[in-house]
Amino acid sequence: MRRWAGSIRIDLSNNIHRAGFVTIAGQTNVGKSTLLNCLVGQKVAIVTPRPQTTRRRILGIRNDADAQMILIDTPGLHEARRELNRHMVQTARRCLTEGEVIVAVIPGNAKFSAADRAMVAELAELGRPVVIALNKIDLSTRERMMPLVQEIHDAIPAAEIVPVSALKGENVDELVRVIKPLLPESPALMPGDEYTDQTERMIAEEIVREKIFLAMRQEVPFSTAVQVEQFVEETDRNLVKIAALIIVERESHKGMIIGAGGRQLKEIGTAARLELEEILGRRVFLETRVKVERGWTGDPRRLKEMGF
Repeated sequence: MRRWAGSIRIDLSNNIHRAGFVTIAGQTNVGKSTLLNCLVGQKVAIVTPRPQTTRRRILGIRNDADAQMILIDTPGLHEARRELNRHMVQTARRCLTEGEVIVAVIPGNAKFSAADRAMVAELAELGRPVVIALNKIDLSTRERMMPLVQEIHDAIPAAEIVPVSALKGENVDELVRVIKPLLPESPALMPGDEYTDQTERMIAEEIVREKIFLAMRQEVPFSTAVQVEQFVEETDRNLVKIAALIIVERESHKGMIIGAGGRQLKEIGTAARLELEEILGRRVFLETRVKVERGWTGDPRRLKEMGF
């Protein structure tokens, strides 16, 4: 039994270059987006303590001398009751078919759940290389994880199991060493100076949404979305003007996000502006407003307009 990864060796003497798509899959809130950001070395996906933060396919690119890994972050697999959730799960399953290698993220500080067991069974049927990233090892011990490792190995014997802490970057280099030989021999598929395929407009939408989730904590309604209505670059002033529309389903949600005297919305906007200035490398003028759209999470037409 291969309890820990490390048996794969990479011979760089023949100058082989590999490139391919790697899908990161898992249940909600297991650290997929944190792992993506760690692997890329840049913030590509937003991260919050809230489950179901990732709603779309997010692509990040890791460029090394010997390999290019095109990493696909996916919405968490979960029981979908609303139309929005169904779109998210459909996206996640569609992304599974894109990956030439699949990295399944399973928390190392919890039991091997029925949902995780069903996921690895589904992955095994795809017939593609699977690597298990046993995440959150900083919250557990080797002794406590060994029974979990055995259960995972029994469920999917062909998969390598790599213990990592995506949050702290622990053993992530080992995960990279395991993934690379599984990629096909190929020149780079994407430009070497890119780390994501997201537009700056999309990044702005995600950053504003992240700040809403972080500011509101447990009070934030799941039915919140952000659309950038205007993205204007003034190169002569090294300035970007962004107008962001925050969409909620209820008047009460609108009041919560705006806050007394508009203070909550101002704090959200300030936090988003500061991070966007760091990401974009320019000054940012960010204008936000909140609009109620009743039932948007269950409206297929509206979801399509929003890119779901």
